[in-house]
Amino acid sequence: MGNICQISISCDGAFFNRCLDCFLRKAAYISNLQDNLVALDTELRKLIAAKNDLMRRVNDAERQQMRRLDQVHVWVSRVETVETEAGAFIGDGTQEIEKLCLGGCCSKNCMSSYKFGKQVARKLRDIKTLMGEGVFEVVADKVPEPAVDERPTEPTVVGLQSQLEEVWRCLVEEPVGIVGLYGMGGVGKTTLLTHINNKFLGSPTNFDLVIWVVVSKDLRLESIQEVIGEKIGLLNDAWKKGRIEQKARDIFRILKGKKFVVLLDDIWQRVDLTKVGVPLPGPLINASKVVFTTRSEEVCGSMEAHKNFKVECLSGNDAWELFRQKVGEETLNCHPDILELAQTVTKKCGGLPLALITTGRAMACKKTPEEWSYAIEVLRTSSSQFPDCWIGEGLLNERAEFRVRKEGYYIVGILVHACLLEEVEEDDVKMHDVIQDMALWLACDVEKEKENYLVYGGAGLREAPDVIEWEKVKRLSLMENQIENLSESMPSLKVLNLSRYMGLLELPSEISKLVSLEHLDLSTTLIREIPEDLKALVNLKCLNLENACFLFKIPLQLISNFSRLHVLRMFGTGYFSCGLYPEDSVLFGGGELLVKELLDLKHLEVLRLTLGSSRALQSFLTSHMLRSCTQALLLQDFKGSTSVDVPGLANLKQLKRLRISDCYELVELKIDYAGEVQHFGFHSLQSFEVSFCSELKDLTLLVLIPNLKSIAVTDCEAMEEIISVGEFAGNPNAFAKLQYLGIGNLPNLKSIYWKPLPFPCLKELTISDCYELKKLPLDSNSAKGRKIVIRGAANWWRNLQWEDEATQNAFLSCFQSLA
Repeated sequence: MGNICQISISCDGAFFNRCLDCFLRKAAYISNLQDNLVALDTELRKLIAAKNDLMRRVNDAERQQMRRLDQVHVWVSRVETVETEAGAFIGDGTQEIEKLCLGGCCSKNCMSSYKFGKQVARKLRDIKTLMGEGVFEVVADKVPEPAVDERPTEPTVVGLQSQLEEVWRCLVEEPVGIVGLYGMGGVGKTTLLTHINNKFLGSPTNFDLVIWVVVSKDLRLESIQEVIGEKIGLLNDAWKKGRIEQKARDIFRILKGKKFVVLLDDIWQRVDLTKVGVPLPGPLINASKVVFTTRSEEVCGSMEAHKNFKVECLSGNDAWELFRQKVGEETLNCHPDILELAQTVTKKCGGLPLALITTGRAMACKKTPEEWSYAIEVLRTSSSQFPDCWIGEGLLNERAEFRVRKEGYYIVGILVHACLLEEVEEDDVKMHDVIQDMALWLACDVEKEKENYLVYGGAGLREAPDVIEWEKVKRLSLMENQIENLSESMPSLKVLNLSRYMGLLELPSEISKLVSLEHLDLSTTLIREIPEDLKALVNLKCLNLENACFLFKIPLQLISNFSRLHVLRMFGTGYFSCGLYPEDSVLFGGGELLVKELLDLKHLEVLRLTLGSSRALQSFLTSHMLRSCTQALLLQDFKGSTSVDVPGLANLKQLKRLRISDCYELVELKIDYAGEVQHFGFHSLQSFEVSFCSELKDLTLLVLIPNLKSIAVTDCEAMEEIISVGEFAGNPNAFAKLQYLGIGNLPNLKSIYWKPLPFPCLKELTISDCYELKKLPLDSNSAKGRKIVIRGAANWWRNLQWEDEATQNAFLSCFQSLA
C-alpha cells in the first residue's frame, strides 16, 4: 500500500472570529450599498457647493490680477476628478441596487455587488476627506511683477531696425550706463524705446528688472517714484503719502542691490535721478542702464548721457515704403494719377513716421484723384481751418456767414475721422503736436515764410522769443506761457493767442497798436480790465474772453466799436467778480448795457454769453439776431428772481450749452407748455449745468430736451428729485442720448428719475455727497451692451438699493471709488 498523507487543521476560536469579521466587512459593502449611495449623493452635493463657493472667491481674486494658490488648484482638480467618478457611481447605482435580494442583505451577483459597494464606500471616504481639506483662509496671492512688462507696439517701423540693433548693441556690449535718444516729435523715439523694452523679453540678459516710465512735459518726481515704487513692490497708500526724500531712500535701498534698466520716455528737462532714488549707473559694460527719449540734444547733455543717438526722419525711399504700406496697394493702383499724388503727400510729410502713418491711414479709403487733390489742399491749411479761427485768418469773408461755417465744421469732422484731429469733449478738438508741426511746415511752404507763423504754446517762456523780423509776423500763439514783457512792434499781426497765459494780469498797451489784428484770444487768463485803447483794433473779427473769470471792467462802447466782429466768446467772463462791476463797465447791471452794445454788431455769427440779471435776459430774448447766433449761455447771480422763463430759452436754435449758477433765490425753472414733448424746443442743447441754486426744487424740464449729452448738477441744497413725477415725466425717450450725468453735494436728493431708464448712450455716472440717494434709475436693461463707469463713495455704493439681483450683478463691476 502507498503512503497516505494526512493534513490536520486546528480550528480554534480566534481564527474563526477573524474569518467571521472578514466576511461581515465584505458583506457590509453589499448590505450598506443603498445607504452609501444616498450618502454619496448628499456628500457630493455638499462638496460641489463648497467648490463653487471657493471658485467664486478665486474668480474675484483673479479679476484683481491675483494668482490662485497651488494648493487651491490641486484641491479643485481633485474635487473635479472625484465629482466625475462619484457621478458615474450614482448613475450606475440603480442597476446595482436591482441585483440585491433578501431585503438588501444579499445579492444575486455577490462578487459584482461587493466590488461596486467597496468602490462606493471608498469614494464616500474620499469626498469626506476632501471636505475636511477644503477650508482655505487665503485662496490667492499677488502675482509677482515680471522682470519686463511687454508693451504693445506695431512691427518695427520701416527704417528703424538698423537703429534698434545699434542701440541694443551699445546697451549690452559697450561701457555705458546712461543713453539718450533724441529727435523731433513723431520721429519714432517712443517706438524705438518700446522695441528696446520688448527686446529684453526675448534676449538672454542678466538684468533683474526693466522699468518703463512716461515723464512728459509736466515733470513730477512723485509720479516717477510711484511708477518705480509699484514695480519694486513699495507702492501703497501710506507710502504714496510719504515725503519725496523718504521715498527716494526706499527706492535706492532696493535698486542698489539689483541690476536694473530704467526707460524714461518723453523727458523735456533734466530729471534728477538721485532725487528720485535711482542709483546713477556708471560707464561700465555690466552696469545698470538708464535710457531716455527727448526732443532736445541739450537735455541729453543735462542728463550726462554717456552716449547719444539721434533718431532721424526716414530717407525718401523708406518714407515712401512706409506710406505705401499704410495706404495699401489697392488704393494706389486704382487710378494711374494717384501714385504721383501719393508721392507728393509723402514728400510733404518730410520723412516723419507719425505723419506718414497717420496720413497714410487717412488716405487708404480715397480712391479718386479728386479726393487726393482735395485732401492735399485740406492738409495745406489744416492748422488754421477751425471755424472760429477761419475768421481771424481771413478765410471767412463778411458775406460767407453760416454756409462757410458749416463747411468748416464739415472739414473739421473729416480731420477728426482721419485722426488728424482728436476729439477731447463736446465741441472741442485738439491737434497732435506732430501733426501741428507738419501743418506749420506746409503753411510756411517749407521755410519760405517760417517766421510768419510763430507757435510757442506751452513752451514755458518768461521772455519774448528771439525773432529776427517781428514786423513780418502774421500769426502768433503764446498760450500757456508767462512772458512778463511783450513790447515788440508787429504791424502785420492778424492772429494773437494769449489763452491760458496765467502770468497775464493786465494787457500791455502795445496791443492797441496791432491795428491789423483780426483774431484776439484772451480766454482763461487772469486779466482784470480791458484798456480803453483797444478801440483801435477796428479790424477785429474774433474776440475770445471766455473764462476770463476775474475780468470786471470792459469800457463802455468798446464792444460795439468792434463793428466787424463775427465771433464773441464771453461764457464765464467775470465769473469770480460776483457781479461787483464798476459803473463805467459794460458788465455793470447784470449785462443790460452789454446786450445793447451787442445789438450794434451786425456781422455777429457766434455768441457765447454770460448774463447776470433777469432784465438783461429779457432784453436779450427780444433780439432775433442774438437768439439766432447764441451757442452757449451762462445765467449767473440773478438777484430777486425766483423763476426763469424756460420757453424763451427753448427758442435759441443754436444753443448747445446752458449753465445756471449762483442764483440763490431761484425756486423753479418755469415751464408753461401744453404741446407735445418733441416740439418744445432746445433741439441743439447738448450740455446743461446747474450749480449753487440753493432753493431750486427739481429739474423736470430736462425731459423736454431731446439731445442732451451731459448733465451736471451740484450744490443745490433744496433739491429732492431731479425729475419730478408729473405732466412731462412719462417721456419714453428721456435721456436717450445722455452720455454723462454728474451730481454732487445735493444733501436732500432722494430720486433722479421715478423709474428705470434704458440710457442707451450713457458712458459715465458720477455721484458725490448725495447720501439720501438710495436708488439709481437702472435695471438690468439699462445701458445694455455698454460698459459704463459709475463713480461715488464706497460706503454710498455699499448701501445702494437695487431693482433686483440681476441689476446689481450687471453693474457690480462698473463702480470706481472716488476716495
